[in-house]
Amino acid sequence: MKPSTDIHKILKEYWGHSQFRPLQEDIIQSVLAGKDSLALLPTGGGKSICFQVPAMSMDGLCIVVSPLIALMKDQVENLNNRGIKAKAIYSGMNYREISIAINNCIHDDVKFLYLSPERLKSESLRDSLRYMNICLLAVDEAHCISQWGFDFRPEYRQIAEVRSFLKAPVIALTATATKEVVADIQSQLGFKQKNVFQKSFARPNLSYVVKSTENKDEQLIHIIQKVKGSALVYARNRKKTEELASYLQYHQINADFYHAGLPYEQRIKKQNDWTQNKTQVMVCTNAFGMGIDKPDCKLVVHYQPAETLEAYYQEAGRAGRDEKKAYCVLLFNGADEMELLDRININFPPEKEIKKVYQSLCDFLNIPAGANVEDSFDFDIQSFCKGFKLQVHIAYSSLKILEQCGLISLSDAFYEASKLHLTTSQRELDAFQAQSKEWEELIKMLLRSYGGLFDNYIAISEISIGQRLQKDTDVIRNLLRRMQHLGIAEYIEQKDLPQICFLKTRIKAEDINLQWAFYKERKQLYIEKTNAVIQYSKNLSYRCRSTMLLEYFNEFGTDDCGVCDECLERKKHQLQKAELDSITKEVEAILQEKPFTLQQIQQELKHVKDEKLAMGIRLLLDKSKIAYTRNLQLEWIEKRK
Repeated sequence: MKPSTDIHKILKEYWGHSQFRPLQEDIIQSVLAGKDSLALLPTGGGKSICFQVPAMSMDGLCIVVSPLIALMKDQVENLNNRGIKAKAIYSGMNYREISIAINNCIHDDVKFLYLSPERLKSESLRDSLRYMNICLLAVDEAHCISQWGFDFRPEYRQIAEVRSFLKAPVIALTATATKEVVADIQSQLGFKQKNVFQKSFARPNLSYVVKSTENKDEQLIHIIQKVKGSALVYARNRKKTEELASYLQYHQINADFYHAGLPYEQRIKKQNDWTQNKTQVMVCTNAFGMGIDKPDCKLVVHYQPAETLEAYYQEAGRAGRDEKKAYCVLLFNGADEMELLDRININFPPEKEIKKVYQSLCDFLNIPAGANVEDSFDFDIQSFCKGFKLQVHIAYSSLKILEQCGLISLSDAFYEASKLHLTTSQRELDAFQAQSKEWEELIKMLLRSYGGLFDNYIAISEISIGQRLQKDTDVIRNLLRRMQHLGIAEYIEQKDLPQICFLKTRIKAEDINLQWAFYKERKQLYIEKTNAVIQYSKNLSYRCRSTMLLEYFNEFGTDDCGVCDECLERKKHQLQKAELDSITKEVEAILQEKPFTLQQIQQELKHVKDEKLAMGIRLLLDKSKIAYTRNLQLEWIEKRK
């Protein structure tokens, strides 16, 4: 396709939009000027447009690195449906599939090539990239490249090596990044100069609320009944999603559940029912929501807190994308705090456990020491743990650490339809199908139903083929397997499992270098992020929830939102100026000598009502007259100015 230089025309022709969202056009113009660019846009901010539109206006191929296979596949399908040629290479594809995709990118007018980061380790792929006319390198979920990011992926470091021989500019995109991560992304990707486009993380239409309760089920019913409209309820595990959905249904609420353990067809139906408002409430794990753009979600409830504020902000941000008022509610109690603290040790198991999991994994996949394995494997963690008598949460945490050490790569579950590629000539195929009526019927049906079978791996549906031929689906699968056995075709049956692959030669478990200094840094970072979740949830400082989230992402000096639970509570107990002046003088007198806890101040000022004192403390914090120390004591700091 011949590129157009008019980005507004491209936006209208392919995406149907007449104008860009805030910052999108600035980012696109930066890319078109050949500048390395970092786009920091919140969930639902339209990050994909920022690299897809400029790539469409440039001559050549855009490489997109993304860690989420399911989202990658969705974007490729979406682009193809818009008449834009796109391909993807990721774990689970065989050598011939990859070879065909690469040849298409070198010789055809493919516009986008999506790659999972571990694929960049392949020397053959790197060599192939040198033959492609690459105009842009896009790095999605760019926070994964930083060891300070909440989802560090060491294979992302391969991008810098690939960049060294590409002449194209890079655009990095992420929805959540702290100041340290923003700096690290640019450093790791070799930005020629710092160039960050950051949209405010503020979502003024969202009301953030934390409900401290021991009876979460009852509180959940109350919230859903009060906030009418489409809702998401996030739970931490699969079993809980099913239990809560059943509980809501018992109380006449139109609810369903969703998690990655469901068959693909069920997941798609449930997803569509929710997006089409046939289901009001979807109770789900964090497997739900990626790539789903439902603007009118009115409520997101976290039945348990997310592990990080980055994850919470991203998941809560699925509410109110239509910019109308919506609510983000977290249910929290003492048990949640204890569980968050317990997860520190769960997520960072002892060295012997990590090495045991590595050895078990090698035995499970039958990989001998010294083997250099390039294939990826279907991986069912439940079967793995059952076979080697491992605790699932310890095994999963160990695998993630092995991944961060660069030994393996573990992808989330994704659905892959069955594929077929005819590997013989038309003449040989004609001779083959003439052998029997059964083969003739099947092959004619395949050729009528699916184009390009001789050139590419084409997604097929055994169910659909069986219905047309009036045969059972298992009969069709057996026939296709026989075609592969006879060398007529290559048949890849559908999969719906995570993929695991070895990024380095398989070593002995005792030789694993877990880089303990790095391990300790990651653990300390996780502790800090856990404490940030607890501080947000308990909010001992009575601060605006939105302000707390914004400051976590290094966005300071913003006004209070006025609509979160803390802001609304403050409005109920407005302090008169004289009351505030009196509280200020008394608190200053108490704190001039040494720091005190809030409870100690309350004891000293028993004559002041608790809610009045709380509001006074809140305002003193806002005016930077006082501050919390590391051990959550208050100290007077105004004299330091």
